[in-house]
Amino acid sequence: MNKEAVYQVLDDLEIHYKVYNHPPAPTIEIAQKHWRFIEATHCKNIFFRNHKGNKHYLVILEANKKLNIRELEQKLKQGKLSFASEKRLKKYLGVEQGSVTPFGLINDKQNHTHIFIDETLLKAEKLSFHPNINTSSLVIDLKSFITFMDWTKNKYEFINTN
Repeated sequence: MNKEAVYQVLDDLEIHYKVYNHPPAPTIEIAQKHWRFIEATHCKNIFFRNHKGNKHYLVILEANKKLNIRELEQKLKQGKLSFASEKRLKKYLGVEQGSVTPFGLINDKQNHTHIFIDETLLKAEKLSFHPNINTSSLVIDLKSFITFMDWTKNKYEFINTN
């Protein structure tokens, strides 16, 4: 689904948001050049699969934070995690590499994806994500983000990613 579908869901939920258009930003390093004037906590979104390929996880954390994948594997007890392929990104989130975002959950009609949100984001006033395409950044407040997450019906939990 395109960014207009994201905007429509947010409008339907009466969630206020602000959109900033910029050149393609498929990586955090590139995106940071365009985020200089956007007042928000910018997020990194990583889509994993378990070793069997039958479970998928979206991990959301502050853009500059490192994720200890081994610790996450131990917590999940699903064996080795690996980055999901572009085919899986399309199937479950409807996005391409470089555009991973929680707004892709709009496309996860079966609520297949489990989401882990770094608990440090609970301290953020505003969060920034791509709206399913990496040529824009969308800013919403934390409460609105939780409203969106509840709307998706996907299971999510806050975790310590240190």
